[in-house]
Parts: sequence; C-alpha cells; structure tokens
Amino acid sequence: MTTFASPTQGGASRSLWKVEAVPGAEGPVHDFDSEQVWSWIAGAATVELGGETFSVGAGDTVVMPARTVRRVLADPAAGYTAVVTAAAGARALAPDGADYGTPPWIA
Repeated sequence: MTTFASPTQGGASRSLWKVEAVPGAEGPVHDFDSEQVWSWIAGAATVELGGETFSVGAGDTVVMPARTVRRVLADPAAGYTAVVTAAAGARALAPDGADYGTPPWIA
C-alpha cells in the first residue's frame, strides 16, 4: 500500500492509496464501515463482493459498498495495481463485524 492522501498527510477528508499485489496474492476476507472505490490500472484480479464474483482488469472500477464482505485475489500470472479511495478514517471489520480498526494507509 502506498498512501497518496489521508488525514495524517494534510487533513484530507478522503484517503487515496495505491495497492500493488504480486501475482497470486490473496487478500483477507473482510469488510469496511464505509464505501470504497477501486480502479485497476494494471494487471487483473478476482473480486469476491457480497456473495458475487467479478473478474476485473486495467480500466475497470468496482464500487464496494460499506458493510459488504469482500476479498480481492490477484491474477496468478500478472498480479495487479489499483488505486483506491475511501472516507478518511474508514475502519476495517471482520466478516462477523469485529472491529480491526483503521488501516495505517487510510489514517
């Protein structure tokens, strides 16, 4: 994760960061308390979102609603790079609702 904007970097009301996932990387099953918007700029991924599965690649955008369990799996050959935005201070949640807190790239 590379943070481009966040409250700790000058008081932004939204956080903006880049995700670079190596080929075959598997993100955790989790949730967030606010909407996230993911835009893929390179590579490809499979997005599991709210019980549905989507194949995405460079040029695709996925709006991930708040309180919707998700997981992002990088393409096994290419990995991916995406730019993501969410409300500043968004909190990560376990699928059962347990609060993981605010990830450092959003704070």
